[in-house]
Amino acid sequence: MFGLRRKLAIQTERMVLRLPVHGDWRGWAQVREASAAHLIPWEPVRSEDHLSRKAFTNRVYWAARAEAQGTALALMLVRRGDQRLMGAITLDNIRRGPVQSGSLGYWIGAEFARQGYMREAITGMVHHAFTALDLSRIEAACLPENAASRGVLESCGFKYEGVAQSYLQINGRWRNHVLYANLRHDRRGRTEIG
Repeated sequence: MFGLRRKLAIQTERMVLRLPVHGDWRGWAQVREASAAHLIPWEPVRSEDHLSRKAFTNRVYWAARAEAQGTALALMLVRRGDQRLMGAITLDNIRRGPVQSGSLGYWIGAEFARQGYMREAITGMVHHAFTALDLSRIEAACLPENAASRGVLESCGFKYEGVAQSYLQINGRWRNHVLYANLRHDRRGRTEIG
């Protein structure tokens, strides 16, 4: 049902969203390192070897296995014009049967932030999830004070659903997160944000 599709690519106006390959390591490590101050407040603590070639190789193998098994889709954001790797987006915890849902996570390098790239990537991923993967619900969570992330989710049709207490360890401590969801057949109308 979920054969390995090495050619999988989601095309957007300015980007290609595709599985990572070994040759992405240097560009990925450079954008992650250059964006550390931009990303650290919003992410879990990373291991000491997070930027190493070995860690990236493990990421490449995990992404290929997860895509083949239908459990996750971990894609790199590559700008068409110059082939720059700008960030990543992952649809993880893909659940089938009566649930038909997945969880969205994403990051973008500091120099590419606030230029509409992540909105484009999320829109592309959600469309792919609803059409090609036949999912019904995409969930996302972010820190309450992350106005940029909340804004991009809302602009992509995600609606606020509530707060999850101590949802994830971010930057070394357990943090509450606001929960959002995008439904393929959404009949909820506008929801109020708490």
